[in-house]
Amino acid sequence: MRGYLIGSGWKDYQKTGAVCGIKLPAGLKQAQKLPEPIFTPATKAEEGHDENISFAETEKLIGADRAAQVRDISIRLYREAADFAANKGIIIADTKFEFGLDDQGQLVLIDEALTADSSRFWPADSYREGTSPPSFDKQYVRDYLETLDWDKTPPAPKLPAEVIAKTSEKYREALERLTGRTLK
Repeated sequence: MRGYLIGSGWKDYQKTGAVCGIKLPAGLKQAQKLPEPIFTPATKAEEGHDENISFAETEKLIGADRAAQVRDISIRLYREAADFAANKGIIIADTKFEFGLDDQGQLVLIDEALTADSSRFWPADSYREGTSPPSFDKQYVRDYLETLDWDKTPPAPKLPAEVIAKTSEKYREALERLTGRTLK
């Protein structure tokens, strides 16, 4: 789910004017809020990272009814979480939800959801469109890794203690803002 144009969505938009096959208006800026949140499905690639796919490809993989169900649930979850976070001073720019089927074939949400590992959290008070906003998520680690001469194949480089500490600090700040509780 994307509510803002950032990350791989921004890269796709710059190349094609679309994200996951969804045509977007021309002239959008990096980190700009989208007119409406968009469902941007991905699937596990054979190797490497998740692979963005179109809704039509999703329908081919899991069927039109199931694809619509996943899309509708994802949009609802994103909107409710984004509204809650906004009241706490946090923008949820994008997030991922993973779904599976139980033994009876019912759709279930699997894996963690709406954490700093699966979502891009921005402090609302320092958000500026046209830039990559500061964040309370793993973007700090991504930015550090981009400074290295690493081809993104395993194993990943060892993170310095200061990168780990700063990332932990960002995660704690997001948790404190969202819950209103100070962590020790």
